[in-house]
Amino acid sequence: MGQPSRMRAVENGGVVELRVLMSHVMESGQHRDASGALVPAHHIERVDIECGGRPVLQARLGPAVSRDPFLQLRFRGAKGERVVVRWVDDRGDTRSDEATVG
Repeated sequence: MGQPSRMRAVENGGVVELRVLMSHVMESGQHRDASGALVPAHHIERVDIECGGRPVLQARLGPAVSRDPFLQLRFRGAKGERVVVRWVDDRGDTRSDEATVG
């Protein structure tokens, strides 16, 4: 579903800083199109992030989050570990992207 997430994971002193830009329309369901009809809701509901096989973030998002959500977080980790970002939206579409900690 959609474009791949843009991710950057950098380790410094045992702490990994992860930046993720998820490509999604994040439509709230409260806007109207040019003809005046409501645009149906379509937004990410759940985000799971793991590093080296262990969970580092589990989040629930809603319709108030802007288009193409950006997350930035820090957690303990090491260079070479694999970071996986997975999300599910309100229509059941899913996306999974990976990056290696540098």
